[in-house]
Amino acid sequence: FGSMLGLCLVTQILTGLFLTMHYTPNITMAFSSVAHICHDVNYGWLIRNIHANGASFFFICLYAHITRALYYGSYLNKKTWNTGIIILLLVMMTAFVGYVLPWGQMSFWGATVI
Repeated sequence: FGSMLGLCLVTQILTGLFLTMHYTPNITMAFSSVAHICHDVNYGWLIRNIHANGASFFFICLYAHITRALYYGSYLNKKTWNTGIIILLLVMMTAFVGYVLPWGQMSFWGATVI
């Protein structure tokens, strides 16, 4: 699952860089820039959907990787296990920021609750 995680990460980085080129990080313009990406940029809707679904697939692979580590007892190596947990928490925080960036209704209320 590690190689699948690597492939997902590369896909997320590449699609994220493309989306960043057209995104406006402003509270009043964020949602409009996402709509612009989906409607006006060539294949922007596809890149955005690949990025959104890629994040979900990344977490599926991540949880499968953790499950395999639990099954084989990899948690006995404390340093490796703790590093993995730290990486998991960092990925969760990064995913939350990515969830909030479009600044739609769900993003707004997700940010408000946290």
